[in-house]
Amino acid sequence: DDIEDATVNKIALWLCTFTLSVAVCAVLLLPISILSNEVLLTFPHSYYMQWLNGSLIHGLWNLVFLFSNLSLVFLMPFAYFFTESEGFAGSKKGVMARVYEAVVLLLLLALLVLGIVWVASALLHDNIARKSLYDLWEYYLPYLYSGISLFGVLLLLLCTPFGLSRMFSVTGSLLVKPRLLEDVEDTLSCTVFEEDSLSRKLNCGSTSCWVKLNMEAMKKEHQTVRSKRIALEMRRKASPWQRNLGYPLAMLMLLALTVHTILLIYSHRLDPHLGMASFSMFGSLGAAVQVVLILYLMVSSVVGFYSSPLFTGLLPRAQDTNLTQIIANCVSLLILSSALPVFSRTLGITRFDLLGDFGRYNWLGNFYIVFLYNMLFAGLTSASLIKTVTWAVQRELIRAFGHRVPLGPSGTPP
Repeated sequence: DDIEDATVNKIALWLCTFTLSVAVCAVLLLPISILSNEVLLTFPHSYYMQWLNGSLIHGLWNLVFLFSNLSLVFLMPFAYFFTESEGFAGSKKGVMARVYEAVVLLLLLALLVLGIVWVASALLHDNIARKSLYDLWEYYLPYLYSGISLFGVLLLLLCTPFGLSRMFSVTGSLLVKPRLLEDVEDTLSCTVFEEDSLSRKLNCGSTSCWVKLNMEAMKKEHQTVRSKRIALEMRRKASPWQRNLGYPLAMLMLLALTVHTILLIYSHRLDPHLGMASFSMFGSLGAAVQVVLILYLMVSSVVGFYSSPLFTGLLPRAQDTNLTQIIANCVSLLILSSALPVFSRTLGITRFDLLGDFGRYNWLGNFYIVFLYNMLFAGLTSASLIKTVTWAVQRELIRAFGHRVPLGPSGTPP
């Protein structure tokens, strides 16, 4: 039984690895396309650059679209059913019995989804609904993927502004923060003394000589004091450059990227063809900034996704993540990454047009939908940014003068 379970888990992990590879390719689609265009502009007649052309980039987009469909519709559902199956009653146990049950469940699920999507297409577009019965691959899968991508774009609308604000705190936790008017040595000595006192109380047991102690509350307090002591030791060991310049420069860079993202939303333009003109008015430098912004938005969306209360439980933990949770993470990351090209194009981050079946989303041509989406994203991002920056400045100033700002359960101001 252990060998059988190990084989099933290994196959499921292979499918998850393939799905994550497709997600990475979907994230890199726009950056590779933008950089390829700049290379063609820089070396228009180079013999060594002849392989880099529009048909190659177009083929890459089609392959990513194909494998994204394959992973979302077939591979990940099969991986889930495969890990949960035990074989039909009365059949011989083994890996193949699990494969048969998983395939049957996958076919039933496919029929159910096909029926739902066909009814939805019949209500919205009667022509497409009729054709999809005769040409499943040409109409049904792109239509289904369009709906999944729309869900991913809406998810990015909610997660990315929250993630952009959370990037400041996440980056701050990795760097040494400067402290105005603070004596690190004195604060560290007091913290070490407090940690030792709490350690002695915990080692004495659940009761002291006089009163009963709340062990759970004391353990949490000890963990908090220990984290504070580690942060103070890092600050003491850090060089003056790290203490005084590293953190401000990182915060200014994040602020500049976020503000630039908001400003780009208002600068939509027409799309040139690959190798004909730069996708930025600032040339190669602007194209490089676009690539950085696209990757920054993807990282921010992932941070916001795992920081949101709805999806915090999906956050992977080392040596403590079951296979079902791994599959759910792979599906979530693939949905977010496959929606990134549509997301970037909708916001006007890049002028690069969507290629292949990615360009078949009819709702992208609706001015009111695109305008509303842009305004919602700009409003949510601006509100999150203003709240984060103003509260951070206020908290640091008050702490510098010996006061404390009350914090909520998540460590942010109420």
